[in-house]
Amino acid sequence: MTDSYARGATEPALIEQTIGDFFDAMVARQPDALALVSRHEGVRLSYGELQAQATRLASALLRAGLQPGERIGIWSHNNLAWVLMQIATAKAGLVLVNINPAYRTSEVEYALNKVGCKALVTMPRFKTSAYLAMLRELGAARLPHLKNIWWIDAPGAADEAGPDIATARFSQLLASGDAADPRVGQVQATLKATDPINIQFTSGTTGFPKGATLTHRNILNNGYFIGECMKLGPEDRLCIPVPMYHCFGMVLGNLACLTHGSAIVYPNDGFDPLLTLEAVQAERCTGLHGVPTMFIAELDHPRFGEFDLSSLRTGIMAGTACPIEVMKRVVDRMHLGEITIAYGMTETSPVSCQSSTDTPLERRVSTVGTVQPHLEVKIVDPESGATVPRGQPGELCTRGYSVMHGYWGDEAKTREAIDTEGWMHTGDLATMDDEGYVNIVGRIKDMVIRGGENIYPREIEEFLYRHPQVQDVQVVGLPDRRYGEELCAWIIPKPGQQPTEADIRAFCQGQIAHYKVPKYIRFVEAFPMTVTGKIQKYRIRDQMADELGLTAEKTA
Repeated sequence: MTDSYARGATEPALIEQTIGDFFDAMVARQPDALALVSRHEGVRLSYGELQAQATRLASALLRAGLQPGERIGIWSHNNLAWVLMQIATAKAGLVLVNINPAYRTSEVEYALNKVGCKALVTMPRFKTSAYLAMLRELGAARLPHLKNIWWIDAPGAADEAGPDIATARFSQLLASGDAADPRVGQVQATLKATDPINIQFTSGTTGFPKGATLTHRNILNNGYFIGECMKLGPEDRLCIPVPMYHCFGMVLGNLACLTHGSAIVYPNDGFDPLLTLEAVQAERCTGLHGVPTMFIAELDHPRFGEFDLSSLRTGIMAGTACPIEVMKRVVDRMHLGEITIAYGMTETSPVSCQSSTDTPLERRVSTVGTVQPHLEVKIVDPESGATVPRGQPGELCTRGYSVMHGYWGDEAKTREAIDTEGWMHTGDLATMDDEGYVNIVGRIKDMVIRGGENIYPREIEEFLYRHPQVQDVQVVGLPDRRYGEELCAWIIPKPGQQPTEADIRAFCQGQIAHYKVPKYIRFVEAFPMTVTGKIQKYRIRDQMADELGLTAEKTA
């Protein structure tokens, strides 16, 4: 029988340039082509204008005292500042650290300190999130590495009170780079494609996020081959409502465009289905990205029928399993006949498998496509490590240029994830058919995917253990029609204590991201266990699914 192993194409060759050099070469080819539209900010930039602003920012960052190799965080939703930071840090040899806008005080404190961020660019606030206020609460004593904070301001914005750390407007930072610093070119010339350039936090089973460290070579090539699957070109305009802090927006969005001379279109800072539909029509977008819940929100919007979406051709649906009926509606009603499905993880830059624009629809919705160029995938028995025959489930592993540099400051966790032969073990259960199409059938780890966000129950458990009335806690994912999965916590209270659901939610408020707060909370006397004392999470899941009538919607 044939083994579940596949190797991607070897043409075209891998890009061995840095992001800055590749971007500059693209600008030289088409300086006047449209590069960026940020509709909520009223910004339209050509490739030449985007390059000029990014170089200004790179000059400003070096002038502010940052040294190549140092880390700078970006804590923001989608905007011009985000993409400028992405390009400028790559030119200046700085490591861009993506901070999730949903993070709260304990999470941002951990992330900034774990990688030793010297500086941070942040939104002052967004809806109910007051970022500068959270940083004030933490203060310099709890953020010993952080020397500068620049807050993203709009024209005419009132001054914001920052923490006891040097705080200024982002516009002031940008203005300080008006006189181009010759060091930008000098530094850029010394950089190598294998240099770490980006850190993205991924939830850890130990209860703390791990900083997946990615190089120019990792994400530049991944963005390029993703764009190749979509057949992107200079005539394309890609609408990107998915967040930049995540690989989906930053690599599958920004870098897929910038490596093909396409235009980036941000419909808004955060996701809004109506503004996304408006952007597609107004800008004649040819591509649209999203997780299934975003496409559902667009399709089900009461004003959906008012918009002309006939310019659409391609895009990517990813983040969680795509229901076949949703995919059919997207193809039929949104004109996305060449939409593709992508699969990956942050640690693999992220995409390792993707369908193409001409993959038959049934294959696009029932699989995650085939292996990307210059990569290998195999499916192994989780116990023995032996490659399993085609059609048999096992753990999906991937190897090649996309595998991360490592987890920042954590060699032990890096060795756990990447074996001695260079294979990244994904923790996902998958099958491979005779034509090499991969299908994800479950997860070895207990990861929950809620609306495209990866959540590890252990992280939530570790946090809830800190509640003074909690003796023990188990967190599982339950099927949910809207988000794919929702969190459920079973809690054993300490003797003599009677916490309420409201107590638990109040404890979570402002400390962990909203999507990590369990939707369902139950207080119990014991957990189901094996005779050897191992907790049986699947029985918790099954019992709750039955109790709540969710069994029929259960997903892999």
